[in-house]
Amino acid sequence: MRLLALAVTTALALPALAYAQALPALPALDETPAQRTARRAAMTPPVPQEDAALQAAIGSSARPAADVARDVYRRPFETLTFWGLTPGSTVIEIEPGRAGWWSAILQPYAEATGGRYVAVNRPLESMGVEDGTADMVVVARAFHNWHRANRTAPYLQAFFKALKPGGVLAVEQHRSVDGLNPDETAPTGYMPESYVIRAAQAAGFVLDEGGRSDINANPKDDRDHPYGVWTLPPVRTSAPRANNANDRPTPLTEAERAEYDAIGESDRMTLRFRKPN
Repeated sequence: MRLLALAVTTALALPALAYAQALPALPALDETPAQRTARRAAMTPPVPQEDAALQAAIGSSARPAADVARDVYRRPFETLTFWGLTPGSTVIEIEPGRAGWWSAILQPYAEATGGRYVAVNRPLESMGVEDGTADMVVVARAFHNWHRANRTAPYLQAFFKALKPGGVLAVEQHRSVDGLNPDETAPTGYMPESYVIRAAQAAGFVLDEGGRSDINANPKDDRDHPYGVWTLPPVRTSAPRANNANDRPTPLTEAERAEYDAIGESDRMTLRFRKPN
C-alpha cells in the first residue's frame, strides 16, 4: 500500500498516539506542491563561514572513502553551518552507530578547536556531560526508532537538561509526507516533520526562526519503497528481511535496483531547535 493512502484527515482520531493530546499546536505543514516550491525559493541558504578547522575535518584523508562519497547527499559543511557549530563547542551525538558518519567529522573538529565531542548511546542512563553544559546535541535519523519504542519524549527531555541555555538541538531525519500517521510511517524509516517539531516543542525547545531547512531535501524520493527507506542507498536492501511484515515479499529486479539507486539517499528534514535562555 502506498504511503500516500495513509494520509489522515483532521477528523481522524488516533487514540494510540498520546502526543496528539500532549503536544502544542503547530502551524499546518500540509503544503501544496506550489506552496512548498515557493517556500523553498524564499528560504535563505546558510552562509558558509570561514571555518578552516571544519573544512579540514570534512576534507581529511582519514575519513573513509565511503563516507566522503555520501557528502553529496548529506552536505556536512552546509548542514553543520546551518546548525550553528562553532569552534570550542561541546557537542553530543546521540546514537552515532558503528559507522560513525558524523563522529568522523565532529570528533576531530572538537579536538582541533579545543572543544569536546561526546557519543551517547543510552541517553536515559547518562548524557556524558554535566547538566546545562552542552552547546549542541546532534540527532541523525533516529526519531522513527524512538517513536516505535516510546522513547521520544524522555529522550528529548534528557537532551534539554544536558544543553546550556541557548544550546542547539540539531536534527536530521527521513521525512514522510506531512499529515500521515507516525505509527504507520515509523516502520518505513520516515517521520512527519510536524511530529518532530511538536515533540521537540513539548520538551521545551523552540524552533529557531529560519530553523527549517531543505539543505538535505531530495525531490526524487517519493517515500514509496519495497523495504522502507533502507531500499535506498547507502543500505540498498534488495530483498525482504526476515520477520518484517512491512517488506514486499519478492526481491528487487536488476532494473528496480538501478531505479532506486538513481534516487539517491532519502528526502530529509534538517531542523534547528534551541533551549530558551
